[in-house]
Amino acid sequence: MHGTPADAAHDTSAPTPAQPAVDPDLAAFEAAEKDHPGTFATPELNDPKYLDADDTTTSRNTDADTTKSFGTDADAPPAYTPPVAHEQSALAGAAYSSADHTETRIVPSEPAAAEPVIAPVQQQPIFVQAPEPPRERGNRGTAGAIGLLATVAFAILYLGATLGLRAVAGDITGENIGEAALAPLMTWGFWVPVVVFFLGFWLLGAFINRGRWGLWVVFGIIVGLIAYGGHILGALFEAPFWLLTAREGSELIGAQLFHPLAIAAFVFGRELTIWFGAWVARSGARKTELNAEAQREYERTLEAGPTLSR
Repeated sequence: MHGTPADAAHDTSAPTPAQPAVDPDLAAFEAAEKDHPGTFATPELNDPKYLDADDTTTSRNTDADTTKSFGTDADAPPAYTPPVAHEQSALAGAAYSSADHTETRIVPSEPAAAEPVIAPVQQQPIFVQAPEPPRERGNRGTAGAIGLLATVAFAILYLGATLGLRAVAGDITGENIGEAALAPLMTWGFWVPVVVFFLGFWLLGAFINRGRWGLWVVFGIIVGLIAYGGHILGALFEAPFWLLTAREGSELIGAQLFHPLAIAAFVFGRELTIWFGAWVARSGARKTELNAEAQREYERTLEAGPTLSR
């Protein structure tokens, strides 16, 4: 069927889709940028952090210009602007939401290897024994030993004096000399002065100790007097004195005061003390030297200080 002229006019007046208008300035700008790249570029475009923002701004400006150019056309569809900011918010929300829904797990850490505890080495104290001071060597024991020899000599001399006096009196002959020599050994009158002499000699040696020989010479008379008293005491034991009256005892003592054996005991006691005392004094001098040397060695040890033996 053929349409009427009115229909033809109505078809002719129907609007045709308009082509998008091109901005001449923008086209010239793009052509110049293609011919000379970087001429119209700004420094911010070279920074990557402004690229996204510039692209978005350029896109929005282009869309706005395009919208203005098509504003005259009422039928043109509005330009569509992509929701960039909304997409970023959605992405951020998705990231946070995924993080919120993730189950938190506590993973125990691996046990650390136990390191051996090394105790600090403590230095042990070293004890050093201090040297002891030397003990002084005494001479009393030596005096006692030498006193025994002096006592033996005193006993021999005293026995000889007894036999001599009895021989002078005619009591001893060649026939009974053996019995006469053994007879005094069985009496108190012989052994009491001998024992008293030993005690006197040893006591004097204990008193003098390491003294010089001159002390023995001076104090030897004391030992002689002790031996003299021992002779009288022996006569009292021989009596015996516990059976005597006081008068008889005094008469006996008076008879023995100037008896030849009493005088002999005094002389023997003094002389033996002097000569055997010289022996004791020599030993005492030797002990004095040893003591002095030990003291010097002790002082040297103290000055040197303690030493450790390796």
